Amino acid sequence: MVTLQDIKNAQETIKDVVRKTDILKSHRLSTQTKANIFFKCENLQRTGSFKLRGASNKVANLTDEEKKKGVIASSAGNHAQGVALSAKKNNISATIVMPSTAPLAKVTATKEYGAEVVLTGLVYDDAYNKAVEIQRETRKTFLHPFNDKYVIAGQGTIGLEIFEQLDKKVDTVICPIGGGGLLSGVAIAMKSLNPNIKVIGVQTANIPSMYESIKNNKITTAFKNTTIADGIAVKTPGDITFDIIKKYVDEIVVVEEEEIAQGILFLMENQKIIVEGSGAVTAAALLTKKYVPNENENVVCIVSGGNVDVNTLYRVIGNALYTEGRRFKFKTSIKDQPGGLAQLTKVICETNANILSANMTRLTMDSKLGSQTIEIVLETFDRNHIEEIKKVVTEAGFEIS
Repeated sequence: MVTLQDIKNAQETIKDVVRKTDILKSHRLSTQTKANIFFKCENLQRTGSFKLRGASNKVANLTDEEKKKGVIASSAGNHAQGVALSAKKNNISATIVMPSTAPLAKVTATKEYGAEVVLTGLVYDDAYNKAVEIQRETRKTFLHPFNDKYVIAGQGTIGLEIFEQLDKKVDTVICPIGGGGLLSGVAIAMKSLNPNIKVIGVQTANIPSMYESIKNNKITTAFKNTTIADGIAVKTPGDITFDIIKKYVDEIVVVEEEEIAQGILFLMENQKIIVEGSGAVTAAALLTKKYVPNENENVVCIVSGGNVDVNTLYRVIGNALYTEGRRFKFKTSIKDQPGGLAQLTKVICETNANILSANMTRLTMDSKLGSQTIEIVLETFDRNHIEEIKKVVTEAGFEIS
């Protein structure tokens, strides 16, 4: 079992490699919940993720013989960068196996740190199996991303920082879960410093492996679909992390993909920080009331990473805007004559909605003779605004579908 002393030793070991990341108060969420909500911004770490902590501590504790063999790791992307950078600093050759679905930003950054990258499979577990295969062939030293004492201790240094930065005034810490390394380290640190601190884990509903494992009281593989929270896309938790989480963590909640997207959008608009899906699950847990804090409770949400691909971010934001009622798409028919489109746009403009796009064609089975089908995308204020638009457009004689 990892101890508080192990975490303190790790903090000393990696102090010149990692930065003490900021804690930002969320005034909007604090007002909404009547609690004091803070975000621990590990997305501002040098590699864009907390994973640098565990990887650095693990590499620092390798023997000379292990370093000489070179290292190999499997990763959804963030552990990859931590290992690659740590290996580079120690002149160790590194091979990283990542899912083929890993964001381009993570793959590119890992290569820039000097590691050889192998892409395979859809999720972390596929990459892990391939890494084990390569390790058997090359005899390189395997660096596990979560099921390792030194990695867990390194991640636990976040807990020490939170405790110090909030002057010990911490009631609850909310933490993402993939394989469980971050949650395990933070939980040990928090409970050792103050057993009354609540530790809440958050997992994506698409891959709720730790949630199911704790519920079933045994390690359980769980996979429903891929997720935008690729950093926590782990189908099977580790045995070490399972035992720690079972002992120290108070509750685990799950959030849906649309809710994660809303978390990303909320953090961009309100905290002015860009995060990846796994980094937004803690915000999502509060926004959706999966965890409801007490009045004046001091809650720290760990934002685990910010390595999000720009194309992914574009799609996620669009999805979140539709979910929040700030985008509205509909089809209708207009007269196939001069001024037909103008009649519709005049009605829309009177509702103060902004037309983002309008696509129309007469070459469709949806269109009748004398009419054209048009698809409109609007920028709207909220769901009430959308209902008003539907009412006005329908009363003007246009059928919405």
